[in-house]
Amino acid sequence: MNPNRTKARLKAGGAVVGAWLAVPSIVSTRFLASLGWDYLTVDMEHQPIDIESASAMFGAIAAAGVTPLARIPWNTAENIKRVLDCGAHGIVVPMVNTREEAELAVAAAKYPPQGFRSVGGSLHAMNFGADPATYYARANDEILVVVQAESPQGVANADAILSVPGVDAVFIGPNDLLAQMGHTPRMESPEPEFVAALETIRTTADRYGVAAGIHTANFEQCNRRLREGFRFMALASDARFLVAGAQAELSKLEIPGREAGGPGEVLRY
Repeated sequence: MNPNRTKARLKAGGAVVGAWLAVPSIVSTRFLASLGWDYLTVDMEHQPIDIESASAMFGAIAAAGVTPLARIPWNTAENIKRVLDCGAHGIVVPMVNTREEAELAVAAAKYPPQGFRSVGGSLHAMNFGADPATYYARANDEILVVVQAESPQGVANADAILSVPGVDAVFIGPNDLLAQMGHTPRMESPEPEFVAALETIRTTADRYGVAAGIHTANFEQCNRRLREGFRFMALASDARFLVAGAQAELSKLEIPGREAGGPGEVLRY
C-alpha cells in the first residue's frame, strides 16, 4: 500500500504545500497535479464539484503521486465516508468549533475500533495502490484528518480541539475567520484580533504535535507563513491561477478603441 506522503511528512515535523481545486475538470486537475505539489484539495464545500467529478479528480491526483484531499461540504459522517470511499486520502473539515465536532470528524474517518466508518467501496484501495483487505487494515494510519479553524469560537477552543487524538492538522480559513470577527474577508489582515488568533492556533498546534496551516494568495505570503512556522500550506487555487494568468496577458494588450474598464475587462479575483 502506498503511503500517504503528506501525512508522513507532517508527522515527521516537515512542511507541505498544496493548492485548492475549484474547477470540476479532470483535464485541469491532471495539468495541475503534474507540477510537483505535495497535495491538492478538491473543494466540495464552496464549488460545483459533485461526488462523481471528485472521484475522478482524486484518481488523477493519486496517479500523479500527489496526495488527494477533499474539503467536505460540512462535518457529517456521510460526507466523510463518501469522499474517503471514493478515493480521497484525507479530509479537510470546515468550521470545527468544539472538541465534540473534532471527535466526530476523526471517528467518521476511522474504521472500528478507533471510529465508526463503515466498510465498503473499491476506489479507496485503488488510489493507494492496494487491495481492499490491505486498505482496510492500514487506512486508519494513512488517512489525513484536517480540521479548519474559521471562527473566534474555534480559536477559543483550540486546546480542546487540537488535543483530540487523530487530528493531524489544523487549517485556518482567513476569509471566514475575519468575517466571523466582523471584519472584511480577505487572505491577509493586520487586524490585531486576527493576528493574535493566528498565533494562538499555531502555538497550540505545535504544543500538541499538530501541523498548523493557512491559505495564502501568492508565493510571498506562503513563504512568509512557512518562516513563521506554519506547515500545512495552501497556495491559491486552479481558478485563481487561470484567471491571474489571463489577466496578466489581457492587461498588456493595446486594443484600438477600447477604453479602460470597457468591454473585455475581467473581474479581479
